[in-house]
Amino acid sequence: MNPLDFLLEPLGYDFMVRALVTSVLAAVVCALLSCWLVLIGWSLMGDAVSHAVLPGVVLAYVVGAPFALGAIIFGVLAVVLIGAVRSPGRIKEDAAIGIVFTVLFALGLVLISVTPSQTDLAHIVFGNILGVSTADLVQVAILAVVAIAVLLVKRRDLTLYAFDPTHAHAIGLSPRLLGAILLGLLAVTAVVALQVVGVVLVVALLIIPGATAFLLTERFGRMLVIAPVTAAGSAVTGIYLSYWLDVASGGMIVLVQGVLFAIAFLFAPRFGVVSRLVGAGRSRAATAP
Repeated sequence: MNPLDFLLEPLGYDFMVRALVTSVLAAVVCALLSCWLVLIGWSLMGDAVSHAVLPGVVLAYVVGAPFALGAIIFGVLAVVLIGAVRSPGRIKEDAAIGIVFTVLFALGLVLISVTPSQTDLAHIVFGNILGVSTADLVQVAILAVVAIAVLLVKRRDLTLYAFDPTHAHAIGLSPRLLGAILLGLLAVTAVVALQVVGVVLVVALLIIPGATAFLLTERFGRMLVIAPVTAAGSAVTGIYLSYWLDVASGGMIVLVQGVLFAIAFLFAPRFGVVSRLVGAGRSRAATAP
């Protein structure tokens, strides 16, 4: 098989084209948001909100409402509950996050098991990118465009909030509002990523691209380019590999992202493990008598 056949054969199927477009859209919006999540240190919060939206998505399906509406409601509910559990001071934040998101995730699983449906709602948990319909693609595109637009319009304010919320407050910005915007976008983005990898692996799309870019550059502007480029490349590569190897598409996308992170972790020019070891060796050699 020549390389052209390798690239073109999957494109002969409509479901593969929809899968490619959907996965790239989801990867890009998740990657952009991941840059802020990594900077702020909200990796665990991203995990919590992405799992906590499950019951909201299921209930939205039951009543025929948009998935994003249910996700946002339960995303906000998760944040409120986390604050309520940790506010007395006895329970620490990581424990509060773990308690809230596991309970809400379990509620979502119970709702899936008792919800009468002609479709298999398990795809919400594990993803079903090859089963994305045209309507699903339109929904993903609308949510992705909205999320990307908000991130780009509020880019400077959100970046200042990530680096120095005290300074942001001093110049008249509201850290609480900016945090709420990020949490709302996190809930919306989780719905986008659900179509690709399901609730279980959403956190991978929300964290790995930003972490990879963080290892490769010290400039946030470059992070906002590196993260979506690597994420989109991982999405396309993962979809093609899943087609030719006959494996789970969502899992393969995350594996490709994991491989890119491992390469950056080891060989990043300044922060990679190998680069630091080589630099340390050169420093010792230069100072040796």
